[in-house]
Amino acid sequence: MFQNDLMKGQRILVTGGGTGLGKAMTERYMSLGADCVIWGRRSGVLEETAAELMAKTGGVCEAMAVDIRDPMAIEAAVEAIWDKAPLTGLVNNAAGNFVSRTEDLSPNAFNAIASIVMHGTFNVTNAVGKRWLEGGLKGNILSIVTTWVWTGSAYVVPSAMSKAGVAAMTQSLAVEWGNRGIRLNAIAPGPFPTKGAWDRLMPGTGEGRDYIDTVPMKRVGEYGELANLATFLMAPGADYVTGQIIAIDGGQMLTGGGTFSMLEQLTDDQWQMMRAQVKSANEASRKERG
Repeated sequence: MFQNDLMKGQRILVTGGGTGLGKAMTERYMSLGADCVIWGRRSGVLEETAAELMAKTGGVCEAMAVDIRDPMAIEAAVEAIWDKAPLTGLVNNAAGNFVSRTEDLSPNAFNAIASIVMHGTFNVTNAVGKRWLEGGLKGNILSIVTTWVWTGSAYVVPSAMSKAGVAAMTQSLAVEWGNRGIRLNAIAPGPFPTKGAWDRLMPGTGEGRDYIDTVPMKRVGEYGELANLATFLMAPGADYVTGQIIAIDGGQMLTGGGTFSMLEQLTDDQWQMMRAQVKSANEASRKERG
């Protein structure tokens, strides 16, 4: 679909680039000639991913362990990137989510999501964007949101609110920064299963709803399909596309199936079981991070 050197000369930061969709997008960019920087909290995973992708593509990938919940860490890391060479693109992919009844959420639980998805995304965007503006450079920002930005979603309220904020940022800054050569767009994926997300959003088996039945195409998305769209929006040739939020969900949103509203059928006992499973998934993730 894309010529081999399409992204030669580009330098792209992908947050949450060590696994899942972030890794898939990074691999595609590198295979088309871009140099990439990947951020995440687990340095070991990032280093393994960078080595794997460089061996696979022959491209350049720098791994940086950065917690985007920390504004000072973001500033220091972006400054370190600029000391080597400015970026040409940014992919805001880092996120977090879990299902919960809203009345069960503590302030800390809400902040655990909002600090990454909304605050972290804004702080990374602003740290990169202001350097482009100061240097008179063009730039391209792509954020990964969800179809909930149009509909909201019960039982994932911190994520729904935060992703809606990222969508609003995308459209707002497309206007504010557009006359200075900076484009912003967002992709709203439907079901693209990743282990970390699925353990928190669909814990156990038989709980909630069967997502496949809500997708007209009767399947989940493939990473390569999202990487194709992410490449189109980041590559030269789409220069007049800005301020757009594009769904890639097999038509799921059109059926009203892209939310967790059917979880209203769960009993109190089932919610307690799901909370225990989400907690177990979180603990397993912390152990992996060391």
